[in-house]
Amino acid sequence: MIIKPRIRGFICVTAHPTGCAANVQEQIKVVRNRGPITNGPKRALVIGASMGYGLASRIACGFGSNAATVGVFFDRPASNGKTATAGWYNSVAFERAAHDKGLYARSIVGDAFSDELKAEVVKLIKQDLRTIDTFVYSLASPRRIHPRTGVIAKNFVKTIGDPFCSKALDTDKGKVTESRVEPATEEELQQTIEVMGGEDLEFWIEALETGGVLEPDATVLTYSYIGPEVTWPIYKNGTIGQAKEHLIRTTLSINDRLKRSGGRALVSVNKAEVTQSSSAIPVVPLYNSLLFRVMKEKGIHEGCIEQIDRLFRTKLYADTEVPVDEEGRIRIDDLEMRPDVQEEIVRRWPLVNSENLYTISDFGTYKAEFLKLFGFGLDGVDYEAEVDPEVNFDE
Repeated sequence: MIIKPRIRGFICVTAHPTGCAANVQEQIKVVRNRGPITNGPKRALVIGASMGYGLASRIACGFGSNAATVGVFFDRPASNGKTATAGWYNSVAFERAAHDKGLYARSIVGDAFSDELKAEVVKLIKQDLRTIDTFVYSLASPRRIHPRTGVIAKNFVKTIGDPFCSKALDTDKGKVTESRVEPATEEELQQTIEVMGGEDLEFWIEALETGGVLEPDATVLTYSYIGPEVTWPIYKNGTIGQAKEHLIRTTLSINDRLKRSGGRALVSVNKAEVTQSSSAIPVVPLYNSLLFRVMKEKGIHEGCIEQIDRLFRTKLYADTEVPVDEEGRIRIDDLEMRPDVQEEIVRRWPLVNSENLYTISDFGTYKAEFLKLFGFGLDGVDYEAEVDPEVNFDE
């Protein structure tokens, strides 16, 4: 079949297997071109490994440090004339590239929140790797079935306290609009924390430690985001931000425990990137479009893989002590939050409108990066050619 992008709101419901493979190869090339990551991971487990920061982390481990990797994600294969999800194609492409290089790479598809999947992962690690020295938790989900109670919680993108009205971006029409977000109820806030907070991370560490597969000096890594004040009502001070604060507190608590045996648990506050989940957050697509323009003009723009490679190469596994802020967090968003960058975005924010969107911001790059998530717009890929959507993991 000939596969074209079909976009519904902030989701592309098709994905291109050849394009996704090309996207993975582009990211691998970035890491390889920068040389080996000295003293990097050797045996890594990545939760949420199929897209975004999780995929970039797996690539940095595998192709920067020659690490054996286990990736966990919830994606579906092609069926009934429908394409697979982009994460499925990405993961198949990663495994094939890793195997071609002689690297161990296994993927487990399923509900990362479940106790059954955790047990399956522990069994695989014991069987094939014995232990892991790196655990990356990069999970984003619209809902969670609690493994102990069976209660379903949903992820709500809402404010806390008051409604929030601001400029937004209709990415389908390419127009600057107004957005109003209603405040969450206490129940919606608690459900969001259930989904995106730190409890599942705690359950994963418990399963790995109980199973005897977490090295005493292991590195545990989680990801968060803060961003500028213009996004705070809907992110930092909203339901998602509160869930992330819970994740951060959990990570730092785990760090206090792990450091007794030489291990560590760290939070990296990352730069704004185009991801499937962030595309659904009002204000963020418009902010990202302005950010990309300003950072490109200053020659400091980074994509997801460049940022994670820099995190591993210059922060986590450098010969110096890991630099953290006053709250114990790594700030790999340092370039985004530079005063000169943020001052310029603040200057442009009241000026941007539908007429000057493509000149005052970089909405073109935003759209291109969004399509790349699903394997579209990659150089060297013939999108008019017939392609088999059924791509599966090698036995």
